[in-house]
Amino acid sequence: MCRWIAYKGQPIYLENYVTKAEHSLLHQSLHAEKAKTETNGDGFGIGWYANRAEPGIYREILPAWNDCNLKSLAAQIQSPLFFAHVRASTGTATSRSNCHPFSHQNWMFMHNGQIGGYSKVRRLLERQLDDTCFDARQGTTDSELLFLLAMQEDLKTCPVKALQAVLERVRAAMVDKRVDAPLRFTSCLSNGEKLFGFRCSSDNQAPSLFYRRYENGDIILVSEPIDRQTECWQEVPQDHAICFTDDTMILREMKL
Repeated sequence: MCRWIAYKGQPIYLENYVTKAEHSLLHQSLHAEKAKTETNGDGFGIGWYANRAEPGIYREILPAWNDCNLKSLAAQIQSPLFFAHVRASTGTATSRSNCHPFSHQNWMFMHNGQIGGYSKVRRLLERQLDDTCFDARQGTTDSELLFLLAMQEDLKTCPVKALQAVLERVRAAMVDKRVDAPLRFTSCLSNGEKLFGFRCSSDNQAPSLFYRRYENGDIILVSEPIDRQTECWQEVPQDHAICFTDDTMILREMKL
């Protein structure tokens, strides 16, 4: 399973959490502690918002620990909202287009989980993409497919309802193809202003998701904590979505 972090708050350099923290994302790429696989070496990516509505994206197929560009970029890029992801493939090829985060217009998305029996339902689900989203598809992952299906829903009004609708359609496709493997969905989404996290699954075993709120209002949302201050981290409950705006946090039930 993949590891990732998302940050929202005062502009900071990405290196604070991506490369320099005690259990940074770079460290997790080799020594993940709350994942099925300890290493996450099937590529990585960073995405950040700055002075434009659309995010900047950098993705690479090298393992995060083996790319000198990552440390250099993380030391130079400063942002009030950014994503970073290290990938452990669940079956699709290692390529730049399959690395997270994914972006479309002003939205950015990353994911840890799986569509069970993806090869059996992929064609059925891809046929549900409209022409615009189908043309925007660059890779072959279930993660990007979930994101583009969500883009067709009313994300602007309510991302939680939009993702709920997509997951229900995916479950219906899995039932139609008699797939017994679970659908697991722990993910992160942003429009450059709000930060959303999702944690749900069809078997009550969704990948982990934690958040920490700092005294100055900064938020970090992670697949596993980046330090050993365990008392400072809160786990997002199974089958819930969480939303962070500038001054509020909303927790909402989200079941498959």
